[in-house]
Amino acid sequence: MKKKLKLKVLFITSLGILSLVQASPSLADNLNGKNLYLQRCAICHGADLKGTGPLAKKSNPPTPDLTTSAFKKRLNDYPGVIVSSVILRPNGDLIPKTLKENGVKLAPYAWRVQDFRDLNQYMSGVISKNR
Repeated sequence: MKKKLKLKVLFITSLGILSLVQASPSLADNLNGKNLYLQRCAICHGADLKGTGPLAKKSNPPTPDLTTSAFKKRLNDYPGVIVSSVILRPNGDLIPKTLKENGVKLAPYAWRVQDFRDLNQYMSGVISKNR
């Protein structure tokens, strides 16, 4: 009888821990957004999103500061739309041209809707901390 009770307690405890791990998808999403940003955007926009990356001044026009109140409003008003429109249609040829002229090769990436959401969430969080 005591063994069954111990097993039930262990089982319930395991479920509780499992639900806690599964209940925090925002952390995982934020990590995905952060990784995507650092791997694919920071080269121009910088880790701080302020247009301070190594290629920021090498593009024409120069890379914008994404922490401005105007950009923050656009990001909030159109979550994911701003991010996906820049990624999927990168200002004509500006982004690929800047990368190519500076010898930067980014591997192709199959973007998912969740990636845009994660990137939006990550960028919004960084912008909020910068204000």
